[in-house]
Amino acid sequence: MIRAVIVDDEPLARSGVLARLRGCADIEVIAEYADGPAALAGLREQGADLVFLDVEMPGLNGLEVLAALPPEERPLAVLLTAYEQFAVQAFALNVVDYLLKPVEDERFNETLARVRQAWTFRERSASEMAPAEYLSRFTVKYGSRLLFVNAAEVSWIDASGDYATLHVGAHEYLLRTSLHKLAGSLDPALFMRVHRSAIVRLDQVAELRSLGNRDALLRLRDGTPLRASRTYVPALLEALERQRGTEPTDRSRSAA
Repeated sequence: MIRAVIVDDEPLARSGVLARLRGCADIEVIAEYADGPAALAGLREQGADLVFLDVEMPGLNGLEVLAALPPEERPLAVLLTAYEQFAVQAFALNVVDYLLKPVEDERFNETLARVRQAWTFRERSASEMAPAEYLSRFTVKYGSRLLFVNAAEVSWIDASGDYATLHVGAHEYLLRTSLHKLAGSLDPALFMRVHRSAIVRLDQVAELRSLGNRDALLRLRDGTPLRASRTYVPALLEALERQRGTEPTDRSRSAA
């Protein structure tokens, strides 16, 4: 059971998160707080596995609450805010996700999937178990044949109704699963959802340009243009920066 805390100075915001979490059999809300100092004291006293945390609050803001806790005592955190400018600081504190208000149900459900994935990884690491296994290849029907496509060969994936299409070079393969279900089966160190209808392999991103509406335009190494929705851009930037730290620095990427 994941023990969760909700921290927000707006009662309606807290009740909205609480209502969504009531339908989660694996998450128990153990406390609610309306300001930063109370939240920090509560987390220090009783701890928590997960915190939904407003950024701007009286006394201490959400980032200051997290920063005041030793890394080993920080719960998994999801930030709630109407602003995007805290994204870089948030991911420096290993925040699981960053939700912009007003929060949409589908986006909230995606966040819960990330929370569960992070929780599983943390629990397995604590028990010295192997990390979660992700799909390394796909089985697709191609005419009368079954083909086995390695994940390392896939540049990007898009939604095709209730199915997903794998883009492998000049070839496209229809996969009989939804994009939403597929997203949870892919290694987040290699693949990331950038739009409701698209997933990219991170090492295929050659360029990122910000757009006026806070979305972003991606160009893949094969020249394919893809749009990244503003709700996914902060996590995408953080993932690209993390990956850049483990690769040669000759990649071509720019942000306007």
